[in-house]
Amino acid sequence: MKDQGRSTRKRTGGRLKPASKKKRHQLGREPAETTVGETRVQYIDSRGSERKVRALATNVAQVADDGEVSEADIENVVDNPSNVNYARRNIVTKGAIIDTSAGRARVTSRPGQSGQVNAVLID
Repeated sequence: MKDQGRSTRKRTGGRLKPASKKKRHQLGREPAETTVGETRVQYIDSRGSERKVRALATNVAQVADDGEVSEADIENVVDNPSNVNYARRNIVTKGAIIDTSAGRARVTSRPGQSGQVNAVLID
């Protein structure tokens, strides 16, 4: 699990002593790792009275092409610069290149945070 909150080191490289333990809102969660498949979402309580929608799996993307947005089916993940193994496992994250019924597109949204896949055509 990744650390949330202030860095443990100063700009000069020296260590910072923690002033307190982590508060509940500073704790991290496991990544959603949205896959390609039948749509499954999970609702998570976040700070305040807000809720996050996590896409656990999705096969639909909103694809923009010259300002016009249309819905397209996701076929598979071609490339994912955030992790070399994500393309092999068909995991969709922001920046991933996906094959859609409209053509190849780059994901611009964060499916694990917003619950949907928005993308822009690249060819």
